[in-house]
Amino acid sequence: MSTIDIPELALVALMGISGSGKSTFARRHFAPSQVLSSDAFRAMVADDENDQSASKDAFDVLHYVAGKRLRAGRLTVVDATNLQPHARAGLVTVAREHDVLPVAVVLDVPEPLCWERTRQRPDRTFGRQVLGRMQRDLRRSVGQLAREGFRKVHVLRGVEEIEQATIRYEKLFNDRKELTGPFDIVGDVHGCRAELEALLTRLGWTLRRDAAGRPVGAAHPAGRTAVFVGDLVDRGPDSPGVLRLVMGMVAAGTAICVPGNHEQKLLRKLRGRDVRVSHGLAETLAQLDAEEPAFTAEVASFIDGLVSHYVLDGGRLVVAHAGLKEEYHGRASGRVRAFALFGETTGETDEYGLPVRYPWARDYRGSAMVVYGHTPSPTPEWVNNTICVDTGCVFGGSLTALRYPERELVSVPAAREYYPPARPLVTPEPARPDDVLDLADVTGRRHVDYGYGTTTVAAENAAAALEVMSRFAVDPRWLVWLPPTMAPCSTSTVEGFLEHPAQAFDDYRAAGVRRVVCEEKHMGSRAVVLVCRDPHDGPFGPGGGVVHTRTGRPFFGAPLDEALLARVRAAVTAAGLWSELGTDWLLLDCELLPWSAKAAGLIREQYAGVGAAGRRALPAVLDALDRAAGRGLPVGELRERVARRSTDLSRYTDAYRSYVGHSDGLDGVTLAPFAVLASTGASHAGRDHGWHLALADRLHAADPAFFTRTRRQVVDLTDEAAVAEATRWWLALTAAGGEGMVVKPYAGLAATDARGRLLQPGLKCRGREYLRIIYGPEYTEAEQLERLRQRSLGRKRGLALREHGLGLAALDRLAEGAALWRRHELVFAILACESEPVDPRL
Repeated sequence: MSTIDIPELALVALMGISGSGKSTFARRHFAPSQVLSSDAFRAMVADDENDQSASKDAFDVLHYVAGKRLRAGRLTVVDATNLQPHARAGLVTVAREHDVLPVAVVLDVPEPLCWERTRQRPDRTFGRQVLGRMQRDLRRSVGQLAREGFRKVHVLRGVEEIEQATIRYEKLFNDRKELTGPFDIVGDVHGCRAELEALLTRLGWTLRRDAAGRPVGAAHPAGRTAVFVGDLVDRGPDSPGVLRLVMGMVAAGTAICVPGNHEQKLLRKLRGRDVRVSHGLAETLAQLDAEEPAFTAEVASFIDGLVSHYVLDGGRLVVAHAGLKEEYHGRASGRVRAFALFGETTGETDEYGLPVRYPWARDYRGSAMVVYGHTPSPTPEWVNNTICVDTGCVFGGSLTALRYPERELVSVPAAREYYPPARPLVTPEPARPDDVLDLADVTGRRHVDYGYGTTTVAAENAAAALEVMSRFAVDPRWLVWLPPTMAPCSTSTVEGFLEHPAQAFDDYRAAGVRRVVCEEKHMGSRAVVLVCRDPHDGPFGPGGGVVHTRTGRPFFGAPLDEALLARVRAAVTAAGLWSELGTDWLLLDCELLPWSAKAAGLIREQYAGVGAAGRRALPAVLDALDRAAGRGLPVGELRERVARRSTDLSRYTDAYRSYVGHSDGLDGVTLAPFAVLASTGASHAGRDHGWHLALADRLHAADPAFFTRTRRQVVDLTDEAAVAEATRWWLALTAAGGEGMVVKPYAGLAATDARGRLLQPGLKCRGREYLRIIYGPEYTEAEQLERLRQRSLGRKRGLALREHGLGLAALDRLAEGAALWRRHELVFAILACESEPVDPRL
C-alpha cells in the first residue's frame, strides 16, 4: 500500500494520460470542492468539455480559481493531464504566487488499459496514437518534475498501486499551533553566552552543564518553552557556547529556534559556498576552529534543520527572525523564507551604508502577535501587535526576552560592547499614537479576522457605518462595545403562537446546552453605560463616562446623560463594586425604561396612527353593517370579520400603550442592567449569568428607585418540571403585559457548543400580544399566522452570531489594552453589520 504525504495546504497536480483514472482518484480521495477539473472549466467557457480550442481560456479561469482558494488557505487539486511543461509551469507559478508547495501525483497506468477505458467513453473520439503520444510525454516528464519546482513527487504505477494508495496529510514544518506555551522568546544573542545564561537564570530556568562546566541545556520548573528568534552567532565572544546551549535545549524539547540571517550565512560558508566573511562571521569561524570537527558538523546540521518561522498557540503567535507579514503566516516558499530572514528593504542605503528596511510593522493589521529581532533598538516597542526583541546586546545594549502570554519584557545588560555598531542604536519611530484613527482602517471592502471567526464588511455597509459614526456617535475613544442584534427562537408550532418557550428550549437542547437562564425581557431601549469612578477624567478621555444607544449615539444628550451617569456612579460606589472588581470603570449592558422615554416619536408616528385610524374607521363600518343587516342584507360573515378586526385593534392599542409611561428628564426613568461586561484589565464575558445578575441586583439594592431588577428563572433543560414551570412563568409574564423573555446559556456570553463554536448569546421569546406591535393587529388570524410561520431565521441568526463574536473580540482587546484602532475596527464592523438587509420584525 502506497501512502501519499501531502501538506495540509498545497497545490496538488494530478498527472496522467487519458483513461488513467485521475478523476476517479480525485473523487475517492478529495472533497468535490477541492478538485478543479480542466474538463469542467472547458465546459464552463465553451459548453463542451472536449473542446480543446477552449483550453487556454479554461486554464486561465482554473488558475484564477486556484489562486483564490490558495489565498484563502484551502487545499486545491487540479485534475488535468498536466503532460506538457508549459501547463505544469502555470501551476507552479500559481503555487509560488501564493507561497504554497506544489505537489505532483502521477498515475502511471499501462497504455492498453487506458485505451480500453477510453473506447468505452463515447465523448472521447481521438485515435489511439494520441494515447501513445501522451504516454511518451509522461515518460519524459516524470524525471523533470522536481527540477520544474514540484516539492513532492509521488508516482503510482499500475492499477493495484493506485487503488490501494492512501492520502496522509502532513502539517507544514512551521505549523506548531499545538504548542500553547507559556513561552520565553529571546532576542538576538550574537555569541553573548554569559548574558544568555544570566537572562535564562533571571527567567527562572535551571541550566544543565557538562563535565567541563559548559552549559548544554536548560529547563524551567513551570514547564515554559524558550523560543529563540535567531542570530545566535557572529560578533560576540562565544558563538559556539551559545550554539551548544541552544542546541541542547532544542534537542531536549525545552526550546525551539528559528534561523537568523547570520546562521544562514554561516551555513553557506560551512558547506563550502563562496560568501563574504564580514559582519562578525570571521570571529565565529575562528571560534569554531577551536572546536572538534564533529561539533562543527553538528552545528551545520542544526542550522540546516531550522524552519523559517513558527505559528504557535493556535495561530495567536508568530515568531520569525525579521518579522513576517500577515499573508505569509503559515506559508512555505523561498519568498516567505527570505522575508523571515531579512525583512523587506526599499533598495536604498542609509548614511551608514546599511540597507533601508521597509517598516512592514506599521502596516500590519493581523490578529496574531508577531515577535521578531534582526533590527536592534535600545528598547522594545509594540507596533500594531508586533514587537522587536533585539536590543543590541552585542553592541553594548541588553539581551531581552518577552514572556508570553504575559507580555512582560525581561532584560539583562550587556557586560560590555563586544562589537561596535555600524549605526548607533536608536529607538524606532512609533507607527502612530495609540489614540489616532486612520480612515483607511474602516473604509472600503474589508476582511476582518476577529479571533472568534471572520467576516467581510461590504464597502456600502462601511460607508453607512461611517456616516453614523462620524456624524452622530459618541467619541470613538469611549465607544468600546456595541450590543449585537438578537435572534428570535425557532417559529412555534403551538396553536395561536408565533413564538413559544418550547422552541427556545429545543433550540438550545439541540446545541447541547443543559442549563439556561430565562430573563425577563424589558420593554425599553437598549442602553450601554460606561461609567468611571472619577466624574471628570476617565481612562478613555475627559469626562466620567458615556451612555449610548445600540448604534453608538448619545442616549439623551449631555446634561441628562451626565445626570444618569452620576446616579449609576453613586450606586456602584454604594454597592462596593469599584474595590471588589479592582477597577476605575465599568461597562454595563442595560435596558432603559419606559420605552416611551426614548421612542415617543416612534410611538406617535408609527403605532398610534394605526390605532387612531382604526378606532375612527371600524366603528363606522360596524354601524353601516348593522344597518345593512337590519334591511335584511346577508352581511353577517363580513360583520363578524370586521368585529374581530376591531377586537384585534383594541388589543394592538393596549399592547403599545402598556409600554408608555410618564417621564420628564430622568423623572420616571429606570435602568435595568443585566450584564457587567468589562472593567479595568478584564472582560467578564466568561462569567456565568448568575454572576452578572447578582451584581445587577446589588445595584438595584443600592438605588431601588432608579434600578429595575431583572426577574429570571434558571432552568435545567433535562428537568421537565422546571421547563413546565418556566413556561408557566412566561405565560403569566406576557399575560400581564410583559414583552416576553430572553433565554440564554447559563454559562455566559462566551458559551460554546461541543465543537467549540459560539452559541447564540440569547434567543428572544416574545409574547403573543406584544407581537401585535411587530406584525400588525390581525397577525393572529389563522391565514396570517400560517404565512408568518414560513419566516426564515437563518440570516438573522448568522448576523447575530457575527456581531456577538465581534463584540466579544472588542471586549478582549479592551481588556488587553490594545491600541484604539484595533478596538475601533471591531466596533465599527458591528455597526456596519447593522446595514445588512434583514427583516426588521425578527
